[in-house]
Amino acid sequence: MSVQKEIEELRKQLEHHNRLYYLQAKPEISDREFDRLMKRLEKLESEHPEYDSPDSPTRKVGGAPIEGFQTVPHRLPMLSIDNIFEQEGLREFEARICKLLEEEQVELTAEYKIDGVAVSLIYENGNLTQGVTRGDGQQGDDITHNVRTIGGVPLRLQTDNPPALLEIRGEAYISNSDFQNLNVEMREQGKEPFANPRNTTAGGLKLLDPKLCAKRKIRFFAHGTGAVEGVDYQTHIHFLAAIQEMGIPATPNVEAFPNLEATLEHVQTMMDDLHTLDFEVDGIVLKVNQFDQRELLGNTSKSPRWVVAYKWERYEAVTKVDSIVFQVGKTGTVTPVANLEPVQIAGTTVSRASLHNHDEMERLGIQVGDWAVVEKAGKIIPHVVRVEEHLRDGSQEEIKFPKKCPECKTTLVKDEGGVYIRCPNPNCPASVRETLRYYASRSAMDIEGMGIKMIEQLLEQGLIKGLADVYRLDEHYDQLINLERQGEKSIDNLLAGIEKSKQQPLWRLLTGLNIRHVGTSNARILEKQFGTIEEISKQSVEDLAAVDEIGPIIAESVYNFYHSDFGIKLIKELKDLGLNMGNPVKKTKQPAGILDGKTIVVTGTLSQFTRDEAKELIQKHGGKASGSVSSKTDYLLAGEKAGSKLAKAEELNVPVLSEDEFLQMLNETV
Repeated sequence: MSVQKEIEELRKQLEHHNRLYYLQAKPEISDREFDRLMKRLEKLESEHPEYDSPDSPTRKVGGAPIEGFQTVPHRLPMLSIDNIFEQEGLREFEARICKLLEEEQVELTAEYKIDGVAVSLIYENGNLTQGVTRGDGQQGDDITHNVRTIGGVPLRLQTDNPPALLEIRGEAYISNSDFQNLNVEMREQGKEPFANPRNTTAGGLKLLDPKLCAKRKIRFFAHGTGAVEGVDYQTHIHFLAAIQEMGIPATPNVEAFPNLEATLEHVQTMMDDLHTLDFEVDGIVLKVNQFDQRELLGNTSKSPRWVVAYKWERYEAVTKVDSIVFQVGKTGTVTPVANLEPVQIAGTTVSRASLHNHDEMERLGIQVGDWAVVEKAGKIIPHVVRVEEHLRDGSQEEIKFPKKCPECKTTLVKDEGGVYIRCPNPNCPASVRETLRYYASRSAMDIEGMGIKMIEQLLEQGLIKGLADVYRLDEHYDQLINLERQGEKSIDNLLAGIEKSKQQPLWRLLTGLNIRHVGTSNARILEKQFGTIEEISKQSVEDLAAVDEIGPIIAESVYNFYHSDFGIKLIKELKDLGLNMGNPVKKTKQPAGILDGKTIVVTGTLSQFTRDEAKELIQKHGGKASGSVSSKTDYLLAGEKAGSKLAKAEELNVPVLSEDEFLQMLNETV
């Protein structure tokens, strides 16, 4: 191979691995192998300057120091975002934009607000020509020399047809794992460790020597656009997908939703997943998805009207990890938990923090004896952000995730395609204990007197081994009154509560059965749709998935439970013991309609009415509006950006209706 060919091949390889590492988080090679390829390319380029290229990966390690920063104007102002700290403020935001848009349907997107440093990247004809800090919003510092060293920022857009001008706005940040490694290096060099990732990022971008900036391992997430020429993006989702294709890392996990309520449901999921992120977050940003609607909404003097940040106060403390234990939950999930030296955070004493799962524990690299940064953000439960590895003194103890259940010694299994590791034994003492606690809780069967202390005694004495045994406790009356701190009155109350629970509505029993993914909301839906446990057990996975708000994952879980040996045996026992198994759904005779007996799924963005209005029309004409496509779906009403439901309908040969075809069928006008 010629030198020129090898240089070109090395550049391609390094760009490929950069893309995998920064855009997809799926590296194929080790850091050491990447460095080996980079050093080989540096050597060849230094020996053969005739093959120099301004967008070579070697240019990202930094050039010569500059003398000082030049202040430059922004092509479009970098305005600040209004902050909101309560959900009521978000509802006011939605009402305000809907009023300004005269009741148009408004899609909202939700994305993490990265706690980094705002930066603007300018690409002209595909080449990175300038990087600028936010500054005062009207002008900022030219930091092009340092922007070129940021991980994941391409020096040239990966497209054959780049726009004439593309200004990308986003956040420069340092990941928690890279920050840990930086502080280890600082300690090894006898230097003071950095205080936090954000300040370290800001300081790195203001260094005059780009080689020093490159050592801070700064990264970038794009979240918006400024001045643009030669390209037209319709939506925020479209924009993010397009720049990702061009090699620019976009803010992860951004989705669009038809209204605020659906958005808020997803926001809660995002907040629950904060512990999985390797970067600092101080809020969630809600944006109007459609760019033409943004144009209509415009800006105030300091903020766009189409975006708002839902923020929370963040509080951190550093404390020591005393031990790491493994707990088995009601569905068999094994969760590592860090026991901490008690520390005050935001007015509460924190002494424990969940490490969530095996992958999170590995990511943190946490050991007993470590000093850990623990964060409490708003109402979110405390979680470990990172380990201060530079404070290790050699006394730390590495803890491995167990291969067998800590309670029953059954070999653990990992969810297929998931992150959770479980004990598959349905009779595992820990799983049984947690299942009984949940079954008796107010969320499920609401059995008075059956708290965790009572459950532990009943299990210890061998009086119960599973749910059905709860209803046989009256056979052990003499043993019950001899339990610690128990007497006739308390036991009589317990047995009365157990007897009363037999008549609880079906949704409570469905909740208490501890079927994965089935909580109170889904249990109510199943009862309303099918009425009895017998009817639920007759349904196929597709039938269950066709129920609005159930979907394929919950459907499969429900089906598997009712067709497992364990589930079949338990249901029979509970039925024989006299529990309420539900009542058949009364089929009220409705006047025949055009859609009588037809199931229709609505998807995509509709132009003539909202999805809710479409569902009302379906029901008005005797049809059923479903949330998922199955072989029993009669029609799919598809608007723009129909996505996966359209693909499923085409796969199953389900007829697809446009809005006009749908209205023509109903002989309706809007």
